[in-house]
Amino acid sequence: MREAMFYEKMAEGKVRCGLCRFRCLIGDGSRGICGVRENRSGTLYTLVYGKAVAEHVDPIEKKPLFHFMPGSQSFSIATVGCNFRCLHCQNYSISQPDEGQILRISGSDLPPELIVERALEAGCRSIAYTYTEPTIFFEYAYDTAVLAHKAGLKNVFVTNGYITAEALAHIRPYLDAANIDLKGFSDRFYREVVHAMLTEVLDSIVEYKRAGIWIELTTLIIPGWNDSDEDLGGIARFIAEQVGVDTPWHVSQFYPTFKLIDRPRTPVATLRRARQIGLDAGLRYVYEGNVPGEGGENTFCPGCGELVIHRVGYAISDNSLQRGSCPHCAARLAGVWD
Repeated sequence: MREAMFYEKMAEGKVRCGLCRFRCLIGDGSRGICGVRENRSGTLYTLVYGKAVAEHVDPIEKKPLFHFMPGSQSFSIATVGCNFRCLHCQNYSISQPDEGQILRISGSDLPPELIVERALEAGCRSIAYTYTEPTIFFEYAYDTAVLAHKAGLKNVFVTNGYITAEALAHIRPYLDAANIDLKGFSDRFYREVVHAMLTEVLDSIVEYKRAGIWIELTTLIIPGWNDSDEDLGGIARFIAEQVGVDTPWHVSQFYPTFKLIDRPRTPVATLRRARQIGLDAGLRYVYEGNVPGEGGENTFCPGCGELVIHRVGYAISDNSLQRGSCPHCAARLAGVWD
């Protein structure tokens, strides 16, 4: 255990957590929504510091980040816990407690120093805080990110976008990129499928952009829930108007899982429609995810339209960019290429 950051002591032994946008009021002996921050006699503790439940070496494209050091490897870690309750969570076994149960704190001892050491040994160029929600293991991620930065490694969040502005500002000097899930574009979707608030996610995305962190957005398209032209058009316009047309948008295929097994896989035609909606809104980089071999993962120059990065799944078969510029017309593509 370690004392948590970002909380305020309240009356009657309660504490107010200020790490994520739920800002939980937690009574003595209770935990926040995330299941991994506990009030013990008026002091808030993180229960997962140094407790990695997953560690892997992944291609950065798996995050997915297509415009951030493409072709590089990222040392990826997670702890148990999450502040969302997505019905379609792919990692529910480590992110969510069973019905009516308290989340079991599991994981192997993996201190920040060892994470950095293993990342360097594996030839990784970044550390990704992923699989579950990195915000809820903030102290662990923060200490690791500081050490990684000193060692010349980049740091990446794969996140649901519910961090508070003050917590984001604290890690900003060490956070280089983030893929943020924009899961839908209706209050009903976020309330019933995710158990969160859309407006908070939108505000958070804008905060990331203002902070100068490289961001890419992902929408998992679920038939019947967030696949209408209205929803997809709303997302595309929000990105174009509030985040910027150079922000990559990944529209990904859903497959039935966890508590959302009554919906079919997303048709490829739906992904194509979503991509076109994004392009029509002025977005320069829209990608189709979870359908390797369909061609929707390639990067084209927004200046001349020529193919500059060819991908199959998470692998790059050809990258003709020259220091981030198109070899055909010399147009500069948005991203972090070095």
